[in-house]
Amino acid sequence: IIAPVVFVTLFTIDGWLRAGYNPMSMFVSELSLGSWGWMQIGNFLITGTLIFLFGRGVAKQFTTGKSVKIGSICLQIIGLSLIASGPFITDPSVMFNQTSIHGIIHGIFGAIVFSLMPVTCFVFFLRFRRDTSWRAFAWGTLAIGAFLVIGIGFLKVSQFPQSNLFAWKGLIQRV
Repeated sequence: IIAPVVFVTLFTIDGWLRAGYNPMSMFVSELSLGSWGWMQIGNFLITGTLIFLFGRGVAKQFTTGKSVKIGSICLQIIGLSLIASGPFITDPSVMFNQTSIHGIIHGIFGAIVFSLMPVTCFVFFLRFRRDTSWRAFAWGTLAIGAFLVIGIGFLKVSQFPQSNLFAWKGLIQRV
């Protein structure tokens, strides 16, 4: 449960301390670049491990239903993808396309994470709306899933250098 708080706290502090890093225009993954990059790589590894374990815990807590099984698998894949993306350092975002092998692999696992985030919300929405003890979370989970889809759309557009959003891609990613 603490994984997102750990992740955001660590990259925020790292970004504040990193000379030349601009959180408004640079992706979180760009903190993996340079001599202090090990901090963000560790952040990916720690957060990925925590999310993977959370997914395992969800599977043990909710033992019935197809949506729970799919949702817990999605969480575990998100965790494993964060772990896998950590050691593969991204290319600088000013390079529109990832060109190094490390950048390509990092981008593939990042795409898995960003694709599964809203899917996971939609899957758990299906579970929560049927379960009276979790129904109060259903519509909020659906709203977060929809917000993620819209946000990821803006993030995708912001990656094009000719886009008016390019200078704001770091902020868009964080939102």
